[in-house]
Amino acid sequence: MVFHIRPIYLMNNKNLQTIKKIFAFAHDAVASIIAWFCAYQLRFNFEIPADQLISFFKSLPFVAVIQVISFYFFGLYRGVWRFASLIDLKRIVFSVCISLLFFNATFFMLKPAFFIPRSVLIIDLLLLILIMGGSRFIYRAIKEHHIYMPFRFKGEPVVIIGSNQSAIALAKELSLTSKWHVVGLVDNDKSLHGREISGFKILGNIDDLSKIQSRLGFSKAIFADHSLSAENRRAIFRHFKELDIQIFTSPAADDLVSGRFSISEIRPVEVEDLLGRDIVSLDTSKMLNLISNQPVLISGAGGSIGSELCRQIIKFKPSALICYDISESSLYQLEQELHTLTPETLDTKLICLVGDIKNEKRLDNILSNFKPTLVFHAAAYKHVPLMEENNVAEAFNNNVLGTYILAKACQKANVSRFVFISTDKAVNPTNVMGASKRMAEMICQGLQKEKGTKFLTVRFGNVLGSSGSVIPKFREQIKLGGPVTVTHPDVTRYFMSIPEAAQLVIQAGAIGTGGEIFILDMGEPIKIVDLARDMIRLSGFMDDEIKIEFIGLRPGEKLYEELLADDEKTIPTKFNKLRIAKARNFDSGLLPRLLSWIDSIQDLDELNIKKEIHQWINEYSQELNIPRSKTRSKKL
Repeated sequence: MVFHIRPIYLMNNKNLQTIKKIFAFAHDAVASIIAWFCAYQLRFNFEIPADQLISFFKSLPFVAVIQVISFYFFGLYRGVWRFASLIDLKRIVFSVCISLLFFNATFFMLKPAFFIPRSVLIIDLLLLILIMGGSRFIYRAIKEHHIYMPFRFKGEPVVIIGSNQSAIALAKELSLTSKWHVVGLVDNDKSLHGREISGFKILGNIDDLSKIQSRLGFSKAIFADHSLSAENRRAIFRHFKELDIQIFTSPAADDLVSGRFSISEIRPVEVEDLLGRDIVSLDTSKMLNLISNQPVLISGAGGSIGSELCRQIIKFKPSALICYDISESSLYQLEQELHTLTPETLDTKLICLVGDIKNEKRLDNILSNFKPTLVFHAAAYKHVPLMEENNVAEAFNNNVLGTYILAKACQKANVSRFVFISTDKAVNPTNVMGASKRMAEMICQGLQKEKGTKFLTVRFGNVLGSSGSVIPKFREQIKLGGPVTVTHPDVTRYFMSIPEAAQLVIQAGAIGTGGEIFILDMGEPIKIVDLARDMIRLSGFMDDEIKIEFIGLRPGEKLYEELLADDEKTIPTKFNKLRIAKARNFDSGLLPRLLSWIDSIQDLDELNIKKEIHQWINEYSQELNIPRSKTRSKKL
């Protein structure tokens, strides 16, 4: 038999953290034994009587076991010794005191034949705190002064943006390598200027960078303050680019403070970092109750939103995840990816099914066999210019009729909740895709009954990096040397990350009571021309090296997207990024006429189809270049 021994330097980060925790646990167990022995020695002036020596040996197992269990229970092994702080000391003091109280209670109940002096307990408490706390702080001191210092003035000079705990943790980690030389930290808090934190100087404001740069000669900076708003990040980025400073971003704050990251995770800033928004606050308990141990079906599972919904939902361990999509290749790629997400997938049955949402018999069979309690409907034709010409009838056929067939099948199968993914383009639509999505919203409103399936709609704007979105297109154009094509200098769009959109969709599904249209707070709209300039600069080019070309608005395209129609208002939920639109009611008695109209347009020419949209959506307009008002970017 051949054994393959894996060197420590090849171990992954998770295994290394486990080994460190085992060493820390063993250290504290030994410390418990030593402190108890020394307590006896000090109490009897290093001449322990025979009867007390017997008492020591008999009590030692009880003390050691109770203390190490207490240490583990109170989380002494969650932190990293290299970043030991007062919080760790408080945990040590608390756990030691509690363990001795438990020992006293156990000793009182068992009433053993031997006697333990009370002074031994007090001495043991003080010694154990001293040994455990002291060893951690000595280790930290050794790391900071004997390891950081040799590298402090080696490597490429860099400043760190921020002075919080994450920034300090990053500065210390960078000082461990010869690749970087941290010249200081930059923070707009004037009270910190000129001070040192853990040996790193706060150099001044971000606005002072030109002076600081000329004095210290650095050309790189790293974002470490993840609490900065996207607007502040964009402003800092543009200011730094003017000074020809390359900006990098660091890993998540939790990974920095806990030490669970490698220097290789520091990467140049990308446009998604500048458009990202505040951390989403979610009620995970409701989401867990909604999904855990329940079969869940997602239509359009292979798409951008559908696939992210799969990634998010599988974390809540549904009994089965049914992925339904018409695209065989997208479904195959999703299946391969989800199988790698262990341990999340271990308890979930993954079912990938190819099919059309308009295939009623196929849907009835699937819903009957797998009995999902929750359905997320993300399948749709969504590309505005493509649907606007030569595909108008098919857009309504798929997006409206397909939604009806799936929703009706769910209603018949007693599915608990049906969550429909809509779009801001459904508001005052100027294109076929938006009109078809508004009609699909009306379908969900019309099918809602007092009992049975709860139909919920979630409406949001563009998601970063989704298929067909502007960001991948701009990247490809920059790669080819330009020009970068923008439709209009004033065109704006809302942006949201795919994970954030998926999380809020699930949250809406968890809190909805039926018939609501949820609006996701998309933040402030972004000018597409500014986005193009940022992407050009992020790619290392100056504005005059890659040209921006304005090509005019495409068929059906708006200057400004809207999240609310002119006569719609919203009411808040307890989640600040999720509101409910008080939308116009749709008479369920009109459903047969709407479905009959969709069937009749298959033989009509596209111009006449567009004219007839008005009979269903009064606010539909093909006037593309003049927005109704500038209030469409108003706060919800």
